[in-house]
Amino acid sequence: MQERSSVHELAERLRQELDRYSPGGKLPSSRALVEQYRVSPVTVSRALAQLAAEGLVVTRPGAGAFRARPRTTPAPSGDTSWQEVALSADASTDLVPRSVDDSGVVVSLAVPPPGVIEFTGGYLHPSLQPEQALAAALSRAARRPGAWGRPPLEGLVELREWFARGIGGGVSAAEVLIAAGGQSALTIALRALATPGAPVLVESPTYPGMLAIARAAGLRPVPVPVDADGVRPELLADAFRATGARVFICQPLFQNPTGAVLAPERRGEVLRIAREAGAFVVEDDFVRRLVHEDAGELPRPLAAEDADGVVVHVGSLTKATSPSFRVCALAARGPVLERLRAIQVVDTFFVPRPLQEAALELVGAPAWPRHLRAISADLRTRRDTMTSALRLHLPELALPHVPSGGYHLWLRLPEGMPEAPLTAAALRAGVAVTPGRPYFSAEPPAGHVRLSFAAVAGAGEIAEGVRRLRTACDEVLRGTGAETVRP
Repeated sequence: MQERSSVHELAERLRQELDRYSPGGKLPSSRALVEQYRVSPVTVSRALAQLAAEGLVVTRPGAGAFRARPRTTPAPSGDTSWQEVALSADASTDLVPRSVDDSGVVVSLAVPPPGVIEFTGGYLHPSLQPEQALAAALSRAARRPGAWGRPPLEGLVELREWFARGIGGGVSAAEVLIAAGGQSALTIALRALATPGAPVLVESPTYPGMLAIARAAGLRPVPVPVDADGVRPELLADAFRATGARVFICQPLFQNPTGAVLAPERRGEVLRIAREAGAFVVEDDFVRRLVHEDAGELPRPLAAEDADGVVVHVGSLTKATSPSFRVCALAARGPVLERLRAIQVVDTFFVPRPLQEAALELVGAPAWPRHLRAISADLRTRRDTMTSALRLHLPELALPHVPSGGYHLWLRLPEGMPEAPLTAAALRAGVAVTPGRPYFSAEPPAGHVRLSFAAVAGAGEIAEGVRRLRTACDEVLRGTGAETVRP
């Protein structure tokens, strides 16, 4: 976050000083800018790149940076109003609108303004990412014989074998496809398993990206409530009978956003109910590698307990590494595997071979288990820090479940505290939080917020973020006339 802030500040200062140079005039050298503003060469390079992207400067390798010359003629403004007709012409025949609402996904992907503490992030803070191990893996992968050639369409067999061993239950490499990240794999699965207009059962609440995928494919998400032990089997059975759905999407391990783990006695029930309904279970095993130090032994993936091809399993390396390291496994048994493979090939051809080779180098290196142990300890500390701070400063926000894995907490707001004003007030106070409404496919039972503790710099920033959230809550409570509950 500090690096991003420095780049933004330097770019703004250079932007203000551009009038000192005539069009085409040369700016000071990078070395001079480093000395003048006491920043790193990387900060200077990124600030100049930002100005170049804005069309304010031109960079010439070996020559330096120059103030851009103004355009002699303005670019003509076109008339795009015709697109309103073209994009909505077939809407009357769509069973489900296929326009894409990405707002719930963007919240976890967007970088907040400088100085704002990021409780919205869905990925590890750079200090937690295995940057050196990733760099070394990429370097070694690039030198492998054939590393820049065309990979097998299903993925490198060694990488598929590694993922298959992690799933267990007799899953083989032949039943695994390598995909470009979990979001892509889930999109492939839904396209393979459901036709436009069909119902698809989802946990409630659930990951907004899942709801966005379903709606973009023209599917109808139908909510099935989740409690502290995961999805409720009796309601799942009711939903299958009422809708005739043939797909249920779930996160049995550290569910997003509740953090729930599907209870042992429910696991077999979920598979039995789906099998009797002639339906598939899409298992999004997204944070298995973000287990906390105090979690104990983890349950196996549902796919390891399924011999009948009910489960389509998705497991990714991204959450435990970097948002840009998009390598994922898509595993299935039976004829559905061919359909999944065909859709992936048509959509993306294959995952770039250098990235697959780098994944093999990474997970085979001694640094990989060390990294997993380190983030396991660090995430537990961050979770405990945030939990303690919330109980001290914000006791009115209910925390029904403290997870032993993942990267966030799910809090229920007190009656009378609306989500939208709270998230807006939090941003004014300098902390970004995720509202709960996008996690529900129907009307939510109450207001919620999700707070991530993985995307911030450390314990100090977590404590400060909670203090800022206290300020925001007080502002909202004053506005609603409710009393502030203080410890």
